[in-house]
Parts: sequence; structure tokens; C-alpha cells
Amino acid sequence: MLKFTDYDIVFQEIPDETTLAVNLSLCPNRCPGCHSPQLWNDIGEVLDETAIDIMLERYGSAITCVSLMGGDNDTEAVDRLAQYIHKKGKKVGWYSGKEELPTAFCLSHFDYVKTGPYIARLGGLDKITTNQRLYKIADGDLQDITYRMQKK
Repeated sequence: MLKFTDYDIVFQEIPDETTLAVNLSLCPNRCPGCHSPQLWNDIGEVLDETAIDIMLERYGSAITCVSLMGGDNDTEAVDRLAQYIHKKGKKVGWYSGKEELPTAFCLSHFDYVKTGPYIARLGGLDKITTNQRLYKIADGDLQDITYRMQKK
């Protein structure tokens, strides 16, 4: 089961997209230095198709993408919601704290995916030293676009 704590329209999570970032709780990764350790807890409301419909009704014309920020506790639910969001005509991003994508991960349900745990000494996606990667999914391939997030 997925739970969300909050959501907001953001402009820097996914390049060239106006993104509704949905923060998910129940994070199993517990990265040292995490900027949102409250998301480790079992808090928030259930994230399902009904909750997505409410968000899209509120923000639909203002956004081009929905990014699920977390969800490593239930990757099957992430995949189902991604498929649902696509059917609603929005691009889908997923931020996972794992190094590898789940074995049953269906690339066609997503447009963007970020992988990798946060390691404070390496920094986030905006740092050239980061271990994290942001991929654009095109024609069934992962194209590394991490460089687009990094400050010059």
C-alpha cells in the first residue's frame, strides 16, 4: 500500500516538465542525511486511483507530469498507479532510493525514473559527484539525463 503526506507543483524535479510531486511515506531505505526522515514513518493518506483523480482534477491543466517521490515499499502499486496516470494523459516520474529497478518494472508505464540512495557526501542530483541517476525513458531505453540537473 502507498501513502502520501503531501504534494506540490514543482519545476526542478523533472527537466522541461511542470510536475506534481507526490511525497510518499513508508520509505524503507532510511538514507543517512535524508532531507525528509518523516517519510520513513507510516503517515499520510492512502494513495490510490481516487486520490490521483482528486489531484488531477485540481491541477490537471497546470501540470504535465506526476512524479511519485518514493514508493519502494510497494513497487507493484507504483507500477499500477503509473499505468493509471498515463491513461489520464500525464507523464509519469518515479524517484526510487534503490540502486536497481525492480525486476518486474515496466518501462512503458514511466517517462522518467531516478535511482540511487541519497549519500550526503556525494550530494543530490544537482552535484556532479552524485551516485544518483535520472533517466528519461524513450523507445524502451533508459537515457541518462542526470547532467541536466547539475549546476554548471
